[in-house]
Amino acid sequence: MILTILLALAFLISAGALAMTLANLRLYQTPPEASGGSAAKVSVCIPARDEEANIEACVRSLLASTHRDIEVLVYDDQSTDATPEILARLASEDERVRPLTAQPLPDGWNGKQHACWQCANNATGDYFLFTDADVRFEPDAISATLAAWKAADDAPAMGNRPPDAPLGLISTFPRQIVRSPAEVLLVPMIFFILFSYLPMFRMRGTTDPNASAACGQYIFASRGCYEAFKGHAAFKDTMHDGVKMPREARKAGYRTDLFDGTALSSVRMYSNLKTTWKGFAKNAYEGLGSPGLLIFLTVMHLLGHVLPWIALLALIIRPQGITIALGLAIAAAACHLYQRALLARRFGLPLLTAPLHVFGVLGMVLVQWDSFRLHRSGQRAWRGRVAGASA
Repeated sequence: MILTILLALAFLISAGALAMTLANLRLYQTPPEASGGSAAKVSVCIPARDEEANIEACVRSLLASTHRDIEVLVYDDQSTDATPEILARLASEDERVRPLTAQPLPDGWNGKQHACWQCANNATGDYFLFTDADVRFEPDAISATLAAWKAADDAPAMGNRPPDAPLGLISTFPRQIVRSPAEVLLVPMIFFILFSYLPMFRMRGTTDPNASAACGQYIFASRGCYEAFKGHAAFKDTMHDGVKMPREARKAGYRTDLFDGTALSSVRMYSNLKTTWKGFAKNAYEGLGSPGLLIFLTVMHLLGHVLPWIALLALIIRPQGITIALGLAIAAAACHLYQRALLARRFGLPLLTAPLHVFGVLGMVLVQWDSFRLHRSGQRAWRGRVAGASA
């Protein structure tokens, strides 16, 4: 009886996540066809620390942009590899490349946020695109982003959103390239979390900071919005600009939005278990924000997305015939498989992520608790630049 009740709850959790994903996928739209182009100048801001393996490919992909009025600012944060030499060579070849000299990291700043802030302070564009050195851009990426901006800016007010709230920030998720087993299990969980729990209809119907999201690999903000919330100085000690920046924009009275830019850029964030785990653990807890929410989501994920598979395995090993519990376990597992298959197909992820869903959820739970441990002990860091301390 208890198992049946728990599996009924598991099915409701699973069906709810699937329903939210179906609704969000309809709202997460690709940019319209760009018409006539834009005269806006775009400043691309890249924090770089020991990025000799990435920085040249990233910068060259931006220089190939069909939107020509750009500048690429790269803040070399005291790299110890060949990053400075590569940037100097690129700058000598194209005046749009602007390497910035590193300044001492002030107390209380995280290295990445300080690097982005320095880029923005030196930028001359109408818009800022904050990205990472491991992202690769398609030639039409910036033009399409400007088209997405115009579409979001022209969208009629809906819900309780103030009709005069200006658009200040849009964001998207680059196509995630995954190869190693750890990447296949953990990286696609980004999309599972986003599309299961962020009601995009509410995101567009309010300026509530808690109804926002962004991806730190691709944040596009207007200069006016950025200056209104005082830029990265507003969250200088964070490890999660994808959460903090849209919230600060909304607190300043601006709207934020998401669009589907999967075809506009790509990234391979990590390469093995160590780098994948370390990369997610640095800010997974901060994305949640409280021990209470961490505990709640842990219980919900174990109940809704792990228990059905354990029950199925147990019922296979010791069959008890056709029971309500078996039906509920099968129904919940079917929701998981369908949801993950939809996300994999939409975002170019391996279909293998669907049958491996339960392992991905377990991995995510463990990473979140490890992130909580690092948060409590003050060990979180970006490229060796510890959050909240000078280096």
